[in-house]
Amino acid sequence: MRAMNRQDRDTRLVELVRARGTARIEDLSGELGLAPSTIRRDLRRLAGSGRVVRTYGGAMAGGNGAVNAPGTGPRAYAEKRRIAVAAAALVGDGQTIAISSGTTAIEFARELVGRRDLTVITNSLDVAGVVVDIPGIQLVVLGGVVRPRMHSLLGHLTEQACREVRADVLFMGIGAVSLERGLMNDYMPEILTDRALRGIAGSVVVIADSSKFETLAPAFVFGLEEVDVIVTDSGIDPAVVRELSARGIRVVVA
Repeated sequence: MRAMNRQDRDTRLVELVRARGTARIEDLSGELGLAPSTIRRDLRRLAGSGRVVRTYGGAMAGGNGAVNAPGTGPRAYAEKRRIAVAAAALVGDGQTIAISSGTTAIEFARELVGRRDLTVITNSLDVAGVVVDIPGIQLVVLGGVVRPRMHSLLGHLTEQACREVRADVLFMGIGAVSLERGLMNDYMPEILTDRALRGIAGSVVVIADSSKFETLAPAFVFGLEEVDVIVTDSGIDPAVVRELSARGIRVVVA
């Protein structure tokens, strides 16, 4: 079998990540017969061009190679990138911020390059993997049980660790936002951890694309009265923006 050139490797990697949703470096290495260091370098390059989203220990579909499910695909990825840039503009030097899990949170973390004396607290292994080597950032990773595929840390260990730290702002991804029912997610075991993260922060910035608004998910997190700022994209219904603003929530449309 002839050795694959870079273009062949890129095509095959994107195909595998797209087919599986998420893929580990070790699995891709075995599948393609390539060294983990080569896979790691290729995934970093593909993430830079938006064809995959780099995660802790691998990659997930979410860029130009993603399936066209709700919240994925090229358009959704571009929206997440714009949201990430706009949210990062709210972060100042010397702050302590908390970041939850989620694909938008990962993109937000990538935009923190260049900050000075910034402390990042997170329960996301993927967010941690993004910021761990960025100069000027001190990283605090909350312990806990790892949720497969999402790579978030959950449970009583995470909640106990939250009692020992404080943050100026929590930047929070969310599964659903309703004017009537507040913030919701689809994974019930994560709710208490989400609330613990809220408890450590002086204010809350929700980072969510417009597809999340006026939808429902089975697990209630907390009410909109706990939210200070929402960063979203231009697809949000103007009537929803007006109602949020009337409630004293600042809406940043990226």
